[in-house]
Amino acid sequence: MPRASSRGGAVAGPPSRAQDDGSLQNDTSHMSFEELLELQSQVGTKAYKQLVTGSSTKKQSCRPPVQKACVADKHRPLEMSAKVRVPFLRQVVPISKKVARDPRFDDLSGEYNPEVFDKTYQFLDDIRAREKELVKKQLKKRRSGEEHEKLQHLLQRMEQQEMAQKERKRQQELRLALKQEQRAQAQQGHRPYFLKKSEQRQLVLAEKFKELKRSKKLESFLSRKRRRNAGKDRRHLPLSKE
Repeated sequence: MPRASSRGGAVAGPPSRAQDDGSLQNDTSHMSFEELLELQSQVGTKAYKQLVTGSSTKKQSCRPPVQKACVADKHRPLEMSAKVRVPFLRQVVPISKKVARDPRFDDLSGEYNPEVFDKTYQFLDDIRAREKELVKKQLKKRRSGEEHEKLQHLLQRMEQQEMAQKERKRQQELRLALKQEQRAQAQQGHRPYFLKKSEQRQLVLAEKFKELKRSKKLESFLSRKRRRNAGKDRRHLPLSKE
């Protein structure tokens, strides 16, 4: 039953939350102060303010709604920030780094065999011989001057290289002869004996001594050796006091 107001009129009960906000505002505008206080006590202060003002008490953010980030295409160009300074040299396309390879110390080039190497590049000996003859002819034409000194140094270096190559070949022949001798002893049933490096050096010196003796250069070689050893000994002597 609707309650009678103090003025004698019938007053409807408190509005339900299912009604529209506009109708609730119209209803509360015709209520007296006592009826409004009674309505506030029934529905609560928060709901009462929402009914009177017609707006939600929730704080509305002034920021625009955030859109969901779309998945970036992996083939699109790279976006650079304007706040970061762009480098002068920028790598746009990835480039594989080139690695330098030294064939002398690389396993891909195979194992070094001096005998095979000498046979493969044997034609270089003829080229070096022709170059040596050409340097000798140019040296005869230029008797003095800076060009003469350059040609003289070049000829000496070529002769030293030729002597070193001959010495290396002699050592290779000696090692090959020792291997053949060891192989022959193994075939006969003897136990092979491998020479030490010191013994191999002694054999090389003995072969060099025989070669110098045959070429009649032994005395000059020994005299140079004595002078070199005397200079080394003189360095270790104490300085004389004046």
